Amino acid sequence: MFYKINHPEIFQGHLNKRNYFEGWYFKYLSQDRSVSFACIPGISLNDNDAHAFIQIYIAKDTKLQTYYIRYAVSEFSYHPKEMVIQIGQSTFLKDEIILNIQDKTLSLQGHLKHQDLNPIDKSFLVPNIMGPLAYLPFMETKHGIISMRHYVDGSIRYGTEAISFKDTLGYLEKDWGTSFPSQYTWLQCTHFKNSMTSFFFSYATIPYLGIKFKGFICVLHVNQKEYRFATYNFSKVTSISHTSDQVSITLKKRKYTLHIHASTKHFVDLPSPKDGQMNQLIKEGLSGEISLKLYNKKTLIYEDEGSHAGIEIML
Repeated sequence: MFYKINHPEIFQGHLNKRNYFEGWYFKYLSQDRSVSFACIPGISLNDNDAHAFIQIYIAKDTKLQTYYIRYAVSEFSYHPKEMVIQIGQSTFLKDEIILNIQDKTLSLQGHLKHQDLNPIDKSFLVPNIMGPLAYLPFMETKHGIISMRHYVDGSIRYGTEAISFKDTLGYLEKDWGTSFPSQYTWLQCTHFKNSMTSFFFSYATIPYLGIKFKGFICVLHVNQKEYRFATYNFSKVTSISHTSDQVSITLKKRKYTLHIHASTKHFVDLPSPKDGQMNQLIKEGLSGEISLKLYNKKTLIYEDEGSHAGIEIML
């Protein structure tokens, strides 16, 4: 158990679980910055519709396209101590993914390598992004950040189109549990004006043992320094306002204050888990914009704007 808690990248479940899902989220931007590409391999274990899957999300300009490729559970395999996930003819590791999908709806082949992964800071009390909550059983959803930012090299062939990802940046996270929260906001961006910046934010209504509470986690990496705001380190959400396509948030942790504004105009429906079944829909955009302002007391110490952001606003 403790090994898995400290290594959220590996498969956290087992194939005899029920009402359980687990999925990894790989996000990329093409070399010419015209194509945002997300790949989500995972597994859904339940009595009604157990299967493995690979979700593909491709955004080019204002055109959004998604695919959900199903596989038998027997086509899913994993390494118990390392992040090695095999689904059909595709393989997913921390350091690379190899895609070979040939379906009636999608032809996709590719090899993308990752270098210089940037994990988050951790300790015994904060073994992963969940902080001390990582040790609690029976949580509806748990989250893991594997790399806030890394270099990518490779290409994919999408139908007849070749897309290069040479010398670009990527991001890697995951979720596991029974269901996504009923209400949450998720933001992620790797492409800022300062290329050494990456950002993640999640705010959700969390059910636990018959009660509900609001919790959040936020990580900002700037020039190899980490700023973390989270419920478990006594940070506060001092303001939040949102519509269906934009959100403004202010976070405070002792002397630091972070102002966040995110917006997107284009969403697409993606399957999401409820009691382990991938039968709910969430809306995600991959072409959002995020602006950040970080203050030390009243002094502005960092300001930046990011593009090609991942945004989910589930009200």
